[in-house]
This record gives sequence, C-alpha cells and structure tokens, in this order.
Amino acid sequence: MVMKIFNDKKYNTIAAYAIATFAVCLLLVIIIFRFSTLAGVVKNLLHILNPIIWGVVIAYLLNPIMMFFERLFVKAFDKKKPHKKLNRYLSIAVTSILTLLVIISIAAVLIPQIIGNISNIASNMPAYFENMQKWFDDLLENNPMIMDFVNSEFKDFQTYITDAVNKFQPQLQSFVSNLTLGILNFAVGVKDFLLGFIVMIYLLASKEIFIAQAKKIMYALLSEKACSHVMYVARKSNTTFIGFISGKLLDSFIIGVLCFIAMTLMGMPLTVLISVIVGITNMIPFFGPFIGAIPSALLILLVSPDKLVAFVVFIIILQQFDGNILGPKILGDSTGLPSFWVLFAIFIGGGLFGFAGMLLCVPVFAVIYTLAKQLIENRLKAKNLPVGTKEYMDGNENEKTQ
Repeated sequence: MVMKIFNDKKYNTIAAYAIATFAVCLLLVIIIFRFSTLAGVVKNLLHILNPIIWGVVIAYLLNPIMMFFERLFVKAFDKKKPHKKLNRYLSIAVTSILTLLVIISIAAVLIPQIIGNISNIASNMPAYFENMQKWFDDLLENNPMIMDFVNSEFKDFQTYITDAVNKFQPQLQSFVSNLTLGILNFAVGVKDFLLGFIVMIYLLASKEIFIAQAKKIMYALLSEKACSHVMYVARKSNTTFIGFISGKLLDSFIIGVLCFIAMTLMGMPLTVLISVIVGITNMIPFFGPFIGAIPSALLILLVSPDKLVAFVVFIIILQQFDGNILGPKILGDSTGLPSFWVLFAIFIGGGLFGFAGMLLCVPVFAVIYTLAKQLIENRLKAKNLPVGTKEYMDGNENEKTQ
C-alpha cells in the first residue's frame, strides 16, 4: 500500500505542492520576523560582491563600444580569415584604454576646478552676502515696503547661516573623523572599481560562454515555451536599457558641454561646477532640469546676483532645446512610456534607491509596461475584443451597446 502511494503521480504532485507551500510560508515568516538580520546579511553579501557588481555594470555599458571596435577590426584586418579571439582581445584592450583615459582626463580637468570653486565659495561667503544684500537694495530701492521685508528675511537667513557655522565649529573633530571615514570609503570604492574593471575584462572576453551557460541552466529547469518567453524579456530589457542609458549619457554630456561653453562666453562665475551639476542632474528624466537649475541659480545669486536673470533665461532656453530637439533626436522613443508612468517610475525609484533609482526605474518600468501591455492585448485578441484604448471610452461603449 505504501509503495502504491509513492508510485502514484497524483499523490506525489500533491505532496510536492504542499511542501513548496510550506517552504514559502516558512520563508515569509523568517523574512518578516528576522528582516533586520536578513537585511544585514544581504548588505554584507553585496559589500563582498561589490567588485563583481561593478564588473557586470561596466561590462554591460562597454559591451557596445567593444563590439564596435570588434567589427572595425574584422573589416580592416581579416575579412578573409577572421581571428575571433585576437579581435576580441584587441577590442577589449582598446575599449579599456580609451575608457580609463577618458575617466582620468575628466577627473584631472574637473576635480581641481570643482574643488577650487567650492573653496572660493567657502572663503568668500561674507563678501558674497554683502554683494547679495547690496543687489537687493539696488533692486528694491524704489519699493521701500518690499525692501524692508527682504532685508528682514535676508538678515534672518544670514543669522541662521552664522549660527549654523558657529555650531559646526565645536564639531570640527567629529567632522574630521567623518571626513577620514569618507576618504577611506572612497578609497574602498576606487579599489572595488579597479577590481570590477578586471572582472569586466573576463566577462567581455568570455561573454558568449556565460550567456550559453545561462541558457543551458534555463533550458534544464524550465519548459521550452517558458525559456522562449524569458529570452524575449531579456532581449527587450537589453534593448530598452542600453538605448536609454547610452542615450541619456550622451545627451547629458552634450548639455553639460553646451552649458560650459555658453556660461564662459557670457562671463558667468562657477562655470565648471554649475556645468557638472546641470549635466549630471540632466540624467534624471523629467525632474532633472529643475533639480539642476535650482541649486545652480542659488549659486549664481550668491556669487554674482546681477547675472541671475541672464542665467535663468539661458537655462530655460537650454532645457527647451534639450527637451524638444536634442533629447528626442538622441533618445527617440527608447522607452515608449507615457509621461504619467515616467513620473510614477521616478517617484518609486527615487523613494527606494535615490538618484540611481530615479534613473534606472524608468527603463525597468518601461519593460514592465510593455510586457503588461502585450499580455493584455493578447488576452483581448483571444476573446475577439478590440485592443485600442479609445474603444473602451464611455462614448464608444454606449455606441456598442446601442
């Protein structure tokens, strides 16, 4: 009788489902009641895997560049008899050297300029406050009531800054300790990045093998139909991610360079610092221009108030150029995501993961949106129903029912 039960597929299936359900429930209980412990374990694991994560990210971003050089070497050197390994190693070497040269060049040019700008702001703060107050006085000379209000608010603001600086001085020792810790963390980050660069070389050199191994495991565990669906999702995700991220990087770099050139020609202060702020924040969809423009305008107001209006007008023109001409030209419709869902993805991503979430959640949500849209349309087609959204508006539904 016992042997009969063990050989019965029906009972075996029921037992397997029962064990799986119990395991899932047990896992959920552990997650709920030991969340802090699990979070600590995950954090430590991610810290250990930082070089691998860096390597995967760098390899993913540099893969299109490597493939470009690989095709170039094939066309230039060995059309008749391709040497795949040699071309791959040469492509990786050229890509790695160019990437390091770009990073080192940008750091060598920007970091001293940014540090110099910040040092000047800190050392000249009292003079900047005086210039700003004088600018307000000249601006509101013919409006005494408004001038009294602005002077009162400005003095309160100045008092607040002075008190904050005075409170900060006793904590200087703590600040030095935190600064030392920050330098150590930066050094660890540089170390992880360099190790990740080595990991990247191995990943790019053997990417076909890793992809084949992933497919092998997937086909061993899943049905052929499920594997085909997973492969489709992976291809769609890759196209969306690489198109969006590479496009955004190029777009933001161009905007930063244009900002630097225009501000230099206009004789604006803090050109490097503000151009970097504008370029980096431009990576964030929708809110990026505002996030970059507000602190930049405050810096201009502090350092050179008389140029504030010109700067604001310039930033508006620059962002209009980016939003209506440059951005669509570079990115096209890389996400296919309506504006509302872009906002939704930014709110969710920013709340959960900060700056990186605001950037990466848009292509993630674009993939989810596309897959959900295709699923719904396929289900509607199977029921012989229209797939267009307009068909389900109230007016059209009334026409159908009449």
